[in-house]
Amino acid sequence: MRVRDRLAEVFGDVMFAEVFPGRSAPAQSPALLALVTVLQFTENLTDRQAADAARDRLSWKYALGAELSDTGFDFCALSRFRARLAENGMERVVFDRLLEHCREAGLVKAGSRQRTGSTHVISAVRDLNRTELAGEIVNPLVS
Repeated sequence: MRVRDRLAEVFGDVMFAEVFPGRSAPAQSPALLALVTVLQFTENLTDRQAADAARDRLSWKYALGAELSDTGFDFCALSRFRARLAENGMERVVFDRLLEHCREAGLVKAGSRQRTGSTHVISAVRDLNRTELAGEIVNPLVS
């Protein structure tokens, strides 16, 4: 509950306007996908696990401001979101904005190490997804 209370307004769709132009509305809010990406990294989840958590966990629904009846989104939306950020050189935007908000809220102090390289974070999530896919391919072969 504290995540939603502290981070409710960290990300806005306006931040991603150049990556998701107004020609047509994206299937999911970029701000929502940014917050899911942060939660995903904190819990070391694959895209599939993060999408399931957004759909099934009450704590995630509250943190994301979703209705209890929200059916969530396809897990592929997360990798497409990250790819689009990377293609447009915006891979640091999510993490820089989160750090800025935490600093303003007094949650982190100046002078200490507070930043994880966003490239490292995106790479770690990508590696998790490749491992998950490899497991899905091998699993039917074992049965």
